[in-house]
Amino acid sequence: MTTPIPQPVIDMVPVYAEIVLLIGASAILLIDMFLSQGKRSVTYVLSLLTLLICGALSYHDFAAGTTVYTFSGMFVSDPMSNLLKLFTYLTVGLTLVYSRQYADDRGMLSGNLGGEFYVLALFATLGQLVMISGSNFLSVYLGVELMSLSLYALVAIRRDNHKATEAAMKYFILGALASGFLLYGISMLYGATGTLDIAKVATAVAAGTIKPTILVFGLVFLVAGLAFKLGAVPFHMWVPDVYEGSPTAVTLLLGGAPKIATFAICIRLLVEGLLPMAVDWQQMLMVLAVMSLAIGNITAIAQTNLKRMLAYSTIAQIGFVLLGLLAGVAGTTDRSGAAAAYSAAMYYTITYVLTTIGSFGMLMLLSRAGFEAENLNDFKGLSKRNGWFAVIMSILLFSLAGVPPMMGFAAKFSVLTAVLGTGQIWLTVFAVMFSLIGAFYYLRVVKVMWFDEPVDNSPIVAKGDMSFALSLNGLAIVALGILPGPLLAACLKAITLTLNT
Repeated sequence: MTTPIPQPVIDMVPVYAEIVLLIGASAILLIDMFLSQGKRSVTYVLSLLTLLICGALSYHDFAAGTTVYTFSGMFVSDPMSNLLKLFTYLTVGLTLVYSRQYADDRGMLSGNLGGEFYVLALFATLGQLVMISGSNFLSVYLGVELMSLSLYALVAIRRDNHKATEAAMKYFILGALASGFLLYGISMLYGATGTLDIAKVATAVAAGTIKPTILVFGLVFLVAGLAFKLGAVPFHMWVPDVYEGSPTAVTLLLGGAPKIATFAICIRLLVEGLLPMAVDWQQMLMVLAVMSLAIGNITAIAQTNLKRMLAYSTIAQIGFVLLGLLAGVAGTTDRSGAAAAYSAAMYYTITYVLTTIGSFGMLMLLSRAGFEAENLNDFKGLSKRNGWFAVIMSILLFSLAGVPPMMGFAAKFSVLTAVLGTGQIWLTVFAVMFSLIGAFYYLRVVKVMWFDEPVDNSPIVAKGDMSFALSLNGLAIVALGILPGPLLAACLKAITLTLNT
């Protein structure tokens, strides 16, 4: 008589948000099939409602402040994951609000396409949630692929547009290559340690019994895959082309929430899993950060297309996120110093995402059916066409440039303080110098908005929800810049509780 194999008890409570999102996205897909073209607003409202319910569930978990593992340790619900999930919902929700009129004007919500835009956005969000909570190489990779496949389809959603089709091909081919790098790195680490569990990998690496060459070889491929997802130099070539070629609504889905998820897996894989190899990946991140700051800022100066300019701006901003991550390594003997550096990188990621979605939201606001507002000339004289939206765009650009009292200044200051605390003065000075260079192309847009005569005098029409969301987005950037303490404290608490478990 054989003894039955005990089945592991699976706690479903930590994955309630993911379950609700999966059910919601599937239900919306089915409901949308029976909606006529004039009732796409139902799909829009249901998508926002799904995100709102998920947000309430994740906030409940964040307020509890506990760390819970489930699915045999493959999925974790901890303070860091829950805080990042809250900002993921916020980012995707704002993206859907900003994109609604833009997508409708371009036929992305009608005909055969229907509500696929919203459904694919929700499935991409589900992939991001899995990435954020993945505590096993396998679950992290599944999240990456779910997000990536949804984004590939979104980039190509306008099949009749040759620029979008070309961008989708580039993104798909290079994305597949990056996924291969990531998977090959994971396979090397699995071969060396014999486990896919991130905590067990950390234990095996710390034991010092594994040949370092194999580990470093796997680490190089792992960092290369992460650098592609972040858009760091030299894995950045897809960013400007895909940002420019994609519909602006999809560009926003690419440049917003995925950065939050990628930051989370950087913490999971590098800090929680490969901290004993910190000296190795710190040097890699330093090279990536320096090149991203230099090439991103210098190349952005030459751009007159604002989508390409914001793409190179993204590359430069990612340089600061990497600075925060590498600064935490020097504080590995001092847990509080390391947590402060990682939380600064987390705060910077959130700041970048909130500012970028507002900037792309302004591009969609000025666009209309048959016209894409993506060139510098399209912003000329914006203050004379609509003074309030010129103020909002100025706030967002000042934040990206790091001008006080905007949120971007507090974010840059926190990262630079962390880097300076490691004694790397040259790196701090280098980052400040290229931030000053980067301020030029942001302020150039402000100049043409306020001091040039408008090229286009057509009225700016914004629906109530978009106008309210953009205004709130801009005012939040100012408020969180004047009072950065609560969000910084939340980031520090989340990182500290996560790393101490």
